[in-house]
Amino acid sequence: MAFKEMDIHQLQFNPFDKISKQWMLVTAGDRMKSNTMTASWGGVGIMWGKPVVTAYIRPQRYTKEFVDGSDRFTISFLPGDKREALNICGTVSGRDVEDKWEEAGLHPFYVNEKTLEETTAVEEAEMIFVCRKLYVQEMYPECFVDTECDTKWYPQNDYHTMYIGEIEKVLVKE
Repeated sequence: MAFKEMDIHQLQFNPFDKISKQWMLVTAGDRMKSNTMTASWGGVGIMWGKPVVTAYIRPQRYTKEFVDGSDRFTISFLPGDKREALNICGTVSGRDVEDKWEEAGLHPFYVNEKTLEETTAVEEAEMIFVCRKLYVQEMYPECFVDTECDTKWYPQNDYHTMYIGEIEKVLVKE
């Protein structure tokens, strides 16, 4: 399956539906080892004059190790018929299975595979954002203005880390 690069200014989608209802996969790593996870929290916008995506990862997620260890990560949006794969990637840890890709019925897609900026995305995606990390920030309980968000979403004190990544490329399925 081939992808073509798309001008980000031609992008048309509703991020509220795409991220929170259809979900996305956050992926990092290289040809040697990679991991992906489902996310339904995140955003897209402009920061520091650049098109960016924000992704939020809890400390216990295996994919966090890959995102932390890489300069780049990807956001992959899958078609509606891949909901079961998204469910698996959201509940099965790559630490606990021999091959999470196989378990989910997905395949790694290597982006920039001939350069030092190689990263991994998902071959079955309809659209991929290739992102370069710009900023990483752990969330802290004392920073919540609305403390209900803290008590509701973090009863186990497993606060997300926020990643802001510049969207370097948008790839769409040909």
